[in-house]
Amino acid sequence: MILRNSAIGLAMLTATSVQAADFKWASTTDPQTMDPHAVNSAPVLGFLNNVYEGLVRRDKDMSVQPALAVSWEPIGEGDGWRFNLREGVTFHDGSTFDAQDVLFSYQRASGEAADTRSWFAPVSEVIVVDDYTVDFMMTAPNPLFPSSIANWMIMDQGWTEANDAAVPDKETGNYATVNANGTGAFRVTAREPGLKTVLEPFEGWWGEAEHNITRAEFNPIQNPATAVAALLSGDVDMINPVPIQDVARLQEDADVEVIQGIEARVIMLGFDHEAETLKYTDDAGKPNPFRDPRVRKAVAQAVNVDAILATIMRGNAEAASQLVSPAMSGYSEANAERPAFDVEAAKALLAEAGYADGFSFGLKCPNDRYLNDEAVCQAVVSMLAQIGITAELDAMPVRNYWPELREDNYDMYLLGWSPGTFDAEHPVRFLVATPNEEKKLGSWNFGGFSNARVDELLPAIQSELDQAKRQAMLDEVTQIIQDEQVYVPMYVQPLVWGTRSNIELTQRPDNFFLLRWVTVN
Repeated sequence: MILRNSAIGLAMLTATSVQAADFKWASTTDPQTMDPHAVNSAPVLGFLNNVYEGLVRRDKDMSVQPALAVSWEPIGEGDGWRFNLREGVTFHDGSTFDAQDVLFSYQRASGEAADTRSWFAPVSEVIVVDDYTVDFMMTAPNPLFPSSIANWMIMDQGWTEANDAAVPDKETGNYATVNANGTGAFRVTAREPGLKTVLEPFEGWWGEAEHNITRAEFNPIQNPATAVAALLSGDVDMINPVPIQDVARLQEDADVEVIQGIEARVIMLGFDHEAETLKYTDDAGKPNPFRDPRVRKAVAQAVNVDAILATIMRGNAEAASQLVSPAMSGYSEANAERPAFDVEAAKALLAEAGYADGFSFGLKCPNDRYLNDEAVCQAVVSMLAQIGITAELDAMPVRNYWPELREDNYDMYLLGWSPGTFDAEHPVRFLVATPNEEKKLGSWNFGGFSNARVDELLPAIQSELDQAKRQAMLDEVTQIIQDEQVYVPMYVQPLVWGTRSNIELTQRPDNFFLLRWVTVN
């Protein structure tokens, strides 16, 4: 039994010739859709990175590298970015890839119906220069833009329009919800939502194969014990995640390997900042206490993160003080401390805010999205009870969870966030900026938090080239987020994967699993 521990994973592939093989893997969450613009979530984007491709992509070490663009360069003094496209690329149906597909995919992914539209907030215009050159013009200099679109995937205009899927539909779905036509290393050959998805290598892929898979099958297995049993029996070759409580047992099995690392995802509690009244429990209809930062700070001080890490995570996670981990660019060293666990101080804050007798509210939580998510929420419920706050927990599958949050059906909720750019600007843009459809900002700011100074600083952060000045602005924003207790960051989620001992793969800190780096020995 080998235990591997690395931020980016070990078992990098070697250029040896290995007999081709089938591969099966399982995770708790089935991708909600096959449409790369409909749902901006890791289970969807991570899975579809096997099927669709963007202009750029991330390598094993998370560096940005060419994909459907062979190169890119800035235009003028920060006016925009020119992407030079790869020639000779075909989609899975044989259609040719060119600049019109890029323009179409930009219009589709930045439209009002797309869950990815915030990615394009800095873009003022997209210009097709010729068949293999596209200019992205910016509203202001944006040095992060190429890395910010590493998960933006290009769709074939002809195929999408012919199948009446020109506009993404995450609610009722369309042809692109259950079918796919990308340029990636693997193509979808069968899709049964909630049961299985089959992928096979795309023989016409432009890249060089680093795998020996002839057929790959994904099965969502929500029950952790069932997933572990499937791995031990050899019914599947890989599971993600391994339940924390089963790590030691799997380490004793010579036919299994456990791969551990730290994900880029911070797990936090979020509040409804906008709602005038509570929505759940006997206190429904009463004034919303979470509008008061003192109440939010009381929650932060009542949650014993160290206890959660020791008992539920078995020491496999790290406490978080910000919306990004210390490994991310722009992390604020000046604001590295998190609120101390202090029940009496929390009670005093509640009393000061007028809630000495406490209150009750509804806490929404997924039960199949994050590692031990429901158990963490149950622990939070118990901890808040110690300061007189009664939380009614409603845990549900993630396919039902996101619609609930988008419909504002919560008083408080659990959220995990991994910055797609690996930079602290990312969660500010998505989670903290005042929601603005026109500017494509705050698309995951469910609670509707708004701060004029944050909104003022964000575009400056996005365009500032001087790293010291940029960090000073990020430090200020982080301080505001902490002073206002916009969220309660708890911990950085661990990565714990399990494989059969004959499997070689790469574990990246974004928790994306890519078949093109898998070898079955």
